Amino acid sequence: MNPPKSLVLILGDQLDLKGAALKGFNLKTDEVIMIESIPEAEYVWSHKAKIALFLSAMRHFAQNLTELHYPLSYIQDSPLSIVETLREKMIQEGVTHLICVEPGEWRLKQQIEALAKELSLKLDMREDDHFYCSHQEFTEWVADKKELRLEYFYRLMRKRHHILVDSEGNPESGQWNYDQDNRKPYPKKGPGIIEAPVLFEPDHITKEVLAFVNATYPKHPGSLDHFQWPVTRSQALEALDYFVEYRLRNFGVYEDAMWTDTPFGWHSILSSSLNLKLLNPREVIAAVLEAWKKYSLDLSTVEGFIRQILGWREFVRGMYYLDMPKMAQDNYYNHQRSLPQWYWTGQTNMACMKDAIGQTLQYGYAHHIQRLMVTGNFALLAEILPSEVCDWYLAIYVDAIEWVELPNTAGMALFANGGRFTSKPYIASGAYIKRMSNYCNACKYKPDVRFGESACPVTTLYWNFLIKHRSQFESSPRTKLMTANLKRISDEDQQLIVDHAQYVLNHLNDL
Repeated sequence: MNPPKSLVLILGDQLDLKGAALKGFNLKTDEVIMIESIPEAEYVWSHKAKIALFLSAMRHFAQNLTELHYPLSYIQDSPLSIVETLREKMIQEGVTHLICVEPGEWRLKQQIEALAKELSLKLDMREDDHFYCSHQEFTEWVADKKELRLEYFYRLMRKRHHILVDSEGNPESGQWNYDQDNRKPYPKKGPGIIEAPVLFEPDHITKEVLAFVNATYPKHPGSLDHFQWPVTRSQALEALDYFVEYRLRNFGVYEDAMWTDTPFGWHSILSSSLNLKLLNPREVIAAVLEAWKKYSLDLSTVEGFIRQILGWREFVRGMYYLDMPKMAQDNYYNHQRSLPQWYWTGQTNMACMKDAIGQTLQYGYAHHIQRLMVTGNFALLAEILPSEVCDWYLAIYVDAIEWVELPNTAGMALFANGGRFTSKPYIASGAYIKRMSNYCNACKYKPDVRFGESACPVTTLYWNFLIKHRSQFESSPRTKLMTANLKRISDEDQQLIVDHAQYVLNHLNDL
């Protein structure tokens, strides 16, 4: 008796021939299905480059499957959702077995499980093996913790996977974290010559995708003029090799630095390849450790990079699956304002926002400080409804998949979950942006002015936020010093700040 046919669903962020979905694949009885769903591209108002990256990477992966003689059903331009398209296929062909890797979006995971129940399918949903920490391991780590903090999880990961530790589990050179060494701005004269990341000219498949996206989603935000992202595993490996060879050496010290018209800095630009599963985090960390020894790189740079992948990336994934769906609904401060329209256009007088959003519209990319301390910081201070901000981040960045986007945005940038895994709101005035960039040099607003026509909106809203939430900030040792600075501002000036802040909040679209 022949074994039953299984349909193997591979999603657009699961593009690994060695991934869990294809393990045990039977070439005689099983079939791969990949779905380009128009509603998925429109679920949020996605950046054209994000749509193009997913479609091009998917089509290249499908080509690989075909060359390897995998039976493949590749459905393009489906007017239905992924699950609705899957339902039609399974009913038409009488398929009763479905294999997939757990989606990176809680919504889709629930929909697939509901479909399996509806059609009485045998569902084999496998855990994504592109992570160091399984759901069970993360849940066990959480169980006895009063506070969930990255640092302790990160140390556990280092020990468990023997990364940057000695034989007894002690940290390399006696220190776990070199974050303090990785916060320098560029020199006053600018960053100087930066080795550009390796970029990839579109091939015929990508060119077809770019034409399709421009024709199908003409009103979606962003541009495709600069589309040069890796869309295949070989390209992703080339990007990794280039980064560790030429760019890693300066990553750490300047990872928080910002500069006008410097969209990539010394960053790796590997997040999209990691999140599409064109790269495995294990090979990325192995390459970084090899370069560390080969080129005698600073430990602070190597540790800072590894902390992003082995620490934060794993941590937020664990938190996402632990806290959904509540995480998407959290609104600790009950903020209700609408996202300013210029988040979609970059047309604002604030130089920092104009540059960060402008490059995002060009490339679908901004680095973590631009996301956290520029666009995210402003959204928190401006009291924007968290779900609108989260939708924007999910839509606008090519590397944004909900498991990584939502915890970073709602949990870290917006403090929407009230500090579930962060010890304080990440807020700053214009002074921070001035210190870490050259944005303020050519801006109409002055970062050191708290109220009035020339006042920096970030500064005004920062002090207004502290005044409004003084009791919360004073109750924590981590934030008490911030409100202590209010004592240096007269009551009269504090009232002027509050009054001007109200004006700013009522005219967000005019900034």
